[in-house]
Amino acid sequence: MLIEDASGLRRLLTECRVIAVVGVSAKSDRPSHYCSQYLIDHGYTVIPVNPGLKEVLGLTCYPDLAAIPVKVDMVNVFRNAEDVPPIAAEAVRIGARCLWLQLGIVNESAAEMASAAGLEVVMNHCVKMEHARVM
Repeated sequence: MLIEDASGLRRLLTECRVIAVVGVSAKSDRPSHYCSQYLIDHGYTVIPVNPGLKEVLGLTCYPDLAAIPVKVDMVNVFRNAEDVPPIAAEAVRIGARCLWLQLGIVNESAAEMASAAGLEVVMNHCVKMEHARVM
């Protein structure tokens, strides 16, 4: 199900407390980096995912979603739209509850696949900006 309304976004941000950030960067000026820091500062458990990094923000960085040893509520994606379908499939396989595609990222086929598997989907919204707006 595609979530776009403020009450749905607020519900997801209230209930999804463990967030895997796919495409996180170690560079502090990158949106994925400061968004992750913002989420940590607001009490979320952030799990960095980037195959090229071992650690980000003092946290272990995993190469993919399947390598994460804990249950993930939300998969927050900072990747190009064309890279999203395999990430969405992996989010389904690990039993995530939500697939959140950051501002500027839209992939209808990935959203449909995730929705069909029971995940709630957000596209083209920044999790940091939405948190500041609705919480």
